[in-house]
Order: sequence, then structure tokens, then C-alpha cells
Amino acid sequence: MVNGKRYFFVGIGGSGMMPLAMILAGRGALVEGSDRSLDAGRVPAKFDALRTLGIGLHPQDGSGVVSADQIVVASAAVEDSVPDMVAAARVGASRMTRAALLAELFNASEQPIGVAGTSGKSTVTGMIGWILHACGDDPTVMNGAVMSNFATPDAPFASALVGGGSPFVSEVDESDGSIALFDPDIAVLNNVSRDHKELDELRDLFGAFIAKAGWAVVNNDDREARALIDTVGPEFLTTFALQADAHLTATDIREEPFAISFELVDEGESVGRVRLQVPGLHSVYNALAALAACAAAGVPIAEAAVAIAGFRGLSRRFELIGTTNDIAVIDDFGHNPDKIAATLATLRAFPGRLLLLFQPHGYGPLKQLRHELAEAFASGMAEGDVLALPDPVYFGGTVAREVGSDALAGDIAALGRDARHLADREEAASMLVALARPGDRIVVMGARDDTLGQLARRMLGNLQGKRP
Repeated sequence: MVNGKRYFFVGIGGSGMMPLAMILAGRGALVEGSDRSLDAGRVPAKFDALRTLGIGLHPQDGSGVVSADQIVVASAAVEDSVPDMVAAARVGASRMTRAALLAELFNASEQPIGVAGTSGKSTVTGMIGWILHACGDDPTVMNGAVMSNFATPDAPFASALVGGGSPFVSEVDESDGSIALFDPDIAVLNNVSRDHKELDELRDLFGAFIAKAGWAVVNNDDREARALIDTVGPEFLTTFALQADAHLTATDIREEPFAISFELVDEGESVGRVRLQVPGLHSVYNALAALAACAAAGVPIAEAAVAIAGFRGLSRRFELIGTTNDIAVIDDFGHNPDKIAATLATLRAFPGRLLLLFQPHGYGPLKQLRHELAEAFASGMAEGDVLALPDPVYFGGTVAREVGSDALAGDIAALGRDARHLADREEAASMLVALARPGDRIVVMGARDDTLGQLARRMLGNLQGKRP
């Protein structure tokens, strides 16, 4: 289907673009691309990893788009004025959105498994991919995060897995409405809450997604997800929950600082005890979703339960960077209210002050979710915790910068928590390092910026050089 075709990715280093480019290259396509981060010298190791796969990289100045034979792939957010898009129009190259190309590959696979929902998509996708891989099904996996199980020193950016088996596992995105392009054999719906779109539109998108699936896996504890179950015939449905009645559930849950275990129950029968190498109640929900999806794909539930214990998590998903002087540094992708609430609840299950750095993932999302974000932080923080808020991610473009981190800091302070706006991210990080004392947990939170992980590592290094 793609062998020998020429593709040029505009923004090839993006979390949704890079794994798709890797899959195409692995299937024999000729892949090239450009990225503003490459031009700016950010995260050079990521682009080195692409080069080792035989992917050609160019400046984002139009010089790489030279032929009508190229298919130029860009996200819907890329403007026509970007030089590569101008060059595509000049040479007559055809254009595709990232989502349309992914949907084309997904829908053409023998067993497409789509993971949807406001939160948890990447983790569930990684869990499903690992279970199927461990059980010998050789899946292809398209993820928005690096999967620790598949990362190696030679391939550290393993956000994709190119397999030869029937399953094609992918998270699907509702933020741009492209979820409507996907026709899953198995559809997973984790949860539904207001994020990039309003609830009425999300209900329509998620409802249609699970309705056209051959089999649906739905969180019965999530009110909005549960309300969509009627779109699915009961004979083509698996529910999971911790509180409501469901086909798959968990009992006797025991939390640890960086792990969690539970008794897995299938249709009222105990399957056995499962210990995850990732923490928090939200991880149990993610595991139930993944186990249910793999069972629908034909993996015996007992085998899946054994396999998931080997799942080592994802980069930037509650990732422990290190501990020094009894101070832990954690890197986390939490950026919307649900993800932030889940991370803070996981941390609050154990003692220790929280020193948080949250970089909003854009001016647009901050404006839309300002009050929900303030409530998530105010509810999850405790007396003595400190939140540092640098300015939002901004890589250029025409986005309106109407609401900034100073407004969010004011909202959270008005709710009684210690939130401080420091425009410069390095200054915010230095403040938290200076405040840190034994027993504290430092957490770097945010999305859309690969350098946040580097920042967390620098903070750990600065702590190691700090006098106890």
C-alpha cells in the first residue's frame, strides 16, 4: 500500500507525526520531513533517531518539497503560508492531513484497534500494544508517547512499533474531529470530558466511534461514556469499572508510590492478582480497558493479565526521573484538568510536599480551560504545596495570547493555594529547586514541549549539586 511511495512530513518531530513517519518508513515508503524544532536545534537526539531510520530531514524552508510525486503530510494546524506548503502548491505535490493518512493505514489493517477518550489514550494504547506483542500477535502500534518496553539505546524514541501481524493499535484524536475518519474493529472509550471541544460535540464524535465498531470497550464508571453505551448492541460490548457493575473490574486495590496492584475479576470470577509497574487508580482503569480490548482481540484474559505486569509505562507519564537527598523528581504529561487531577491524586496518596511546575500547552487551551485547570490544581494541592507557572508553550503562529499563566496563577491563589507566575521557565525551575527539602516531590507537568523532560533532568542535576 505504501511501499515505494514518497512522503514529506511538515513537522515530522511532532508527537503524532513522528510515529506515523516511522511506520511508513518501516513499511518501505520513502520518507522525508522538516520541523521548526530541528531548525531551532531543540531535542537533536530525536532527529538523529529519525535519520538512523533512513528518513531524510530538511530545513523548513520549502527546499525539501521538490516533486509532484511527493505526498505532503501536515496537521490541520499547519498554515498555508508555511514555506513547505507553499512549495507543495508550486510543484503540484498532493497533500494529506496526518489524521487522514493514519486513518487510511488503520482502516486498511486486518484488525484495527482504536483507543479514544479525553485521557489515558497513550497509556492504554501502549498497554494493548505490549500485551499483544508479549502474546505473540506482532502488532503495529501508533502512539503519541515513547513506549518504554520498546525503547532501546539504539532506538530511544519508540513511539511506534512496526509489526507484521493483524492488529493495528492506535490512539485516535477527537480534538480536530478526525476520530470520525476511523473505522475500528475494536473501539475503546476511556472517558469523556470537556477538553478541546464542548460536550455536545464530543458526545456525537465518541458515540459514532463506538457505534460503528465491531466490538466496543467502555468505561462504565464514567458518566458521559456510560450514556453512550446504548449506541452499541449489548452482544458487542465489554464494560469495565471499579464502582459500577461491569464485565471486567478490580478489587483489593493496593497502592504503592510507583506501582499498584489489584485482583482482576472477569464476569464475577477471579482471574488472579495483577501488579502494574505504573501507579495510581487511573492506571487500574487504563489496565482494565487494555485487558478488555485484548480479550476482544482474541487473547485469553489470564494470558493478558500475566503480560500486562511487564508493561513499563510511557515516557513523561508519571516518569520518575530520579531521587536525590530524599527528593523525587517526576516528569508528567498532565496538561488537561482530568490528567492533572489524576496525577495529583496519585501523589496525594502518599506523604510529602508537592513542588509543581506546570507549563500550559498553549494559549488557546489555557483560555478555554482556565477555570477547570484552576479547580483541578486547587483541589489537588494541599497546604504548603507550591505551584510555579511559566508562560505557555508558544512556537510562533497567529494564535491569540489573550489569557496567560499570570491569570491562571491568580485564579488558583484566589482558591487558597500557593501559585506563582514566573514567566521564564528556567527561573520557575530554579525557584522550586531552591525551595526543595528532603521528603518533597518535584513534578514537571505539561504537553507539546519535548524539552520539559530535559528540564526535569536538569532540575535533578541541580538538586544533586545542592547542599543538603
